[in-house]
Amino acid sequence: MQIQQAAEQAGISEIELCDQVSKRFRELFDAANVSYTTYIRTTEPQHAVAVKDLWNRLWEKGYIYKGQHEGWYSVSDEAFYASTQVEEKTNEKTGAKYHIAIETGKVVEWTTEENYKFRLSSFTEKLGEWLDKNPNAIVPKSRHAEVQGWLKSGLSDLSVSRPRSRLTWGIPIPGDDSHVMYVWMDALTNYLTVTGYPWKDMNEKDKAVCGWPADAQVVGKDILRFHAVYWPAFLMAAGLDVPKTIIAHAHWTQGKTKMSKSIGNVVDPFTAMKEFGTDTIRFYLMNDGGLVDDADYSSDLVMERYRKLLAGQFGNLLSRSTSLALNPSQTIPTQPSMNNVHRDDIALHLKMQVLPQIVDEAMAGYKTTQATTAIFDMLAEANAHFSHSAPWKLAKEPSSKERLDTVLWYAMESTRQAALLLQPIMPSKTAEILDQLGVHSDERTWSHAQLGKGWQAESVSRALKAGGTPMFPPLK
Repeated sequence: MQIQQAAEQAGISEIELCDQVSKRFRELFDAANVSYTTYIRTTEPQHAVAVKDLWNRLWEKGYIYKGQHEGWYSVSDEAFYASTQVEEKTNEKTGAKYHIAIETGKVVEWTTEENYKFRLSSFTEKLGEWLDKNPNAIVPKSRHAEVQGWLKSGLSDLSVSRPRSRLTWGIPIPGDDSHVMYVWMDALTNYLTVTGYPWKDMNEKDKAVCGWPADAQVVGKDILRFHAVYWPAFLMAAGLDVPKTIIAHAHWTQGKTKMSKSIGNVVDPFTAMKEFGTDTIRFYLMNDGGLVDDADYSSDLVMERYRKLLAGQFGNLLSRSTSLALNPSQTIPTQPSMNNVHRDDIALHLKMQVLPQIVDEAMAGYKTTQATTAIFDMLAEANAHFSHSAPWKLAKEPSSKERLDTVLWYAMESTRQAALLLQPIMPSKTAEILDQLGVHSDERTWSHAQLGKGWQAESVSRALKAGGTPMFPPLK
């Protein structure tokens, strides 16, 4: 309905409007260095095939029926709300009364119409059992508990169609062209479409690796009800597997207020990446964003993270340890003994030893902030170790050559380890850093992120690549 209304206002067709929006998202993914296996649009022919197949399954099993539906409907949310989910408001200027959905704050209108309904109420118990048996079905735990609360209050049958007289923009109901399919049944099915569903021409081997059930589906917290109640209910009714985990992340705000075009506090990601660099924005989003609590976007905070962490910790350690003054041969020193660690190196050595496991556990739990925090805690220790060891003094004493090499090795090794672990978040900058450190392209896997596993303890020193400009130059 939103698309139909917006297209009417713009004086263009719905597909033209969608083409414009879709193009903008593709441009954003390219600019942000975001890759994807499949870019799905629900206007594609194969998607209509998948949706109609799912509908027919539900119809044949008796989970869809035609009936009268009335209730509070939000065009913005594309959802009906029960009376208990709605509250009355008064316009301060005009005194006019209106109603909003408590959950989203969007305006709702009382709507009565004949449509098709899905027997969602019959899945209350089954959905509850699924959540009880799978404590990680919804992440984080607070969202898991939120959905359980919805189920305890009971579920009503769900309207799954709109009359074509009201909504022309949508996939027609199989066998009844006077109705179009409810947007969420249509949209959610795209997770199946990209796997090749309905899998009729797919052999068992290909079906086993098609990608369903999904290991993880990532959604915003505002659409959790559709993904954690409606979607698994549709799948259960159709006799299909449910996703293993649904990750519902919190939102970004600005000035502690939800971003809104009407308020004018929306951040343009293209502008932000142009101003600070793509990898800087990617790092900020993963470092400061969260699953549980909303995070506030701030250009000042982006600048602070860049200055203190990326330039001050990461870039600074790289430039100090590879400087001509301390390393005139511009080579990676030979790896010191991992069994007889110098007492001044123990604290850093231990941090580097356990870091991969900490990062692995954090990322496995979708806690990117914990992962980046652990990496930069290690880099802070490495910088402190470098300063405490005073390699500029060691460089003046020929008898201290071995100790100097050890200090430089730990600085470069910590930089290499951090770069490897940050590859998913900052792919471009970490590639530059690893290039400068002489790390070959086949030495950048997870196994190489372990302490002392990078340069294979080569007996012959490996050459560094000339650094040139600072890795993280000062921002204007």
